[in-house]
Amino acid sequence: MPRFIVIVAAVLALGAAAQAQTPLPAPPRPGSGAPAHPAAADAAAARRENATISIQDIAHLDGQGRSPLHGLGIVLGLKNTGDSGSELALARPLAQAYANVGNPLPELKDLAKAKSAALVWVDCTVQESGAHVGDVLDVKVSAAYGASSLEGGTLIISPLTGPIPGDPIWAYASGPIVTEDAKFPTVGRIRRGAMVVKDISMPAITGSFNLVVDPNFRGWTTVRALAIQIADLRSNPDPAASAEGQTPSSPIAKVLDEMTIQVTIPADERADPANFIASVLSSRFSPALLDLPAMIIINERAGTIVATGDVELSPVAIAFKDMVVTTTIPPPVGTPNNPLIQRD
Repeated sequence: MPRFIVIVAAVLALGAAAQAQTPLPAPPRPGSGAPAHPAAADAAAARRENATISIQDIAHLDGQGRSPLHGLGIVLGLKNTGDSGSELALARPLAQAYANVGNPLPELKDLAKAKSAALVWVDCTVQESGAHVGDVLDVKVSAAYGASSLEGGTLIISPLTGPIPGDPIWAYASGPIVTEDAKFPTVGRIRRGAMVVKDISMPAITGSFNLVVDPNFRGWTTVRALAIQIADLRSNPDPAASAEGQTPSSPIAKVLDEMTIQVTIPADERADPANFIASVLSSRFSPALLDLPAMIIINERAGTIVATGDVELSPVAIAFKDMVVTTTIPPPVGTPNNPLIQRD
């Protein structure tokens, strides 16, 4: 995660904690006679209106998920840091690799002095959107037996299958290994080291699909708010809706439980539902509508930070190396001699 995201998360977390310990006084109501600065009120209102998120930030299509691939491989080119060739765990697959290229070894004992090879575990993750033939993915390589370091090694072509025994081969991995942490030289990475050889597709969407709310946001208030938001996009005005058993006033979103919403694709969109699905996922709304308690949620998958509830930042200053983040309460008021400048 980039450093600036970590810093912002720390600032928001401190602000949320401060709010939980020392609640801020409620703003004065109109007509109460309590003074309220117009600029401060406008700034607070703009902050609440602009704090929008999209549905895809807190929910995903049912059936979409990361697909793990794995396999065993052999790393060559190590400088006396590999496995012992006298161990069958390495000797057998290494002898098979020799045989596959037309150079079979008569005896396994011929590999007894090998220290330049290592048996490794190869991992690869396919993202939620799936993968197409020819796509290249990053690969993680870990020593699987007794190698002390994989630095400088190269993974020979290794098949990658699914997590269930008997799964077909989905990709092949190979390439030079880069050890990213000197403290753990037995773990490395191959950038763009796996090539997909068979399409990995998500379930097809036909007449309807389910939206599953992410764990941090699940609840009846959340699914209710999302269903209302989706229903506002379309209320089945097309004539073909009646043929599908829908009335012009019937909603297209139905709450199934506290984490699942069933969305019916309008009849006139089903021939090409991509636009409708995109409009649902990109629909934006205020997180305040979810009626969630004040908390900070970091979505690493989407790369977003969401502040739920009416989170306010208390006076705080955080210094991280050359970066300093400060907040001021109450908000300053601009003047002709000292105007407020906002940079985006």
